[in-house]
Amino acid sequence: MDLSEYAEALRRELTSITRFASEDISRAAEMLSETLDSSVRLALLDVLSAAADEITASLDGATIDVRLTGTEPQFVVNVAHQPGDSPADSADGADEAGSARVTLRISEGLKTRVETAAAAAGLSVNAWLVRAIGRALEPQPGGPRPRPPFPPPGRPGQGKRYTGFARS
Repeated sequence: MDLSEYAEALRRELTSITRFASEDISRAAEMLSETLDSSVRLALLDVLSAAADEITASLDGATIDVRLTGTEPQFVVNVAHQPGDSPADSADGADEAGSARVTLRISEGLKTRVETAAAAAGLSVNAWLVRAIGRALEPQPGGPRPRPPFPPPGRPGQGKRYTGFARS
């Protein structure tokens, strides 16, 4: 979606409002309209994101995302559960009620690898990450239980043993 036409329409409107004003006011309005482009684009992105959130709230099993490609927004429809998919492969965990937003900071290199893997799987980055997290948290048949990344609170060091013998 090209936001330039909307930013230009606002610029023309601001210019037309000041056409009967003095030269100083007209020049100030022109300068102001030139500097507003990025602010107008940001405001339009906020509007598009809010609209996508409202539409998503009324959909059953799909989400609408607004993504930037360069400087232009794109709408992306993510279908959460395709007929024939197993629940384990569902992009957002169809058994969960609602969804939550999480900010994830990763290195550029890892981000590039995630984007490549998501594209190869035909998924959005978000859907790919949700699927990867879901699979990582599933119990592995015949395998050990996943360990928590940190020792439980109040029991530091418990479970750390050293075995063997020493010679002197």
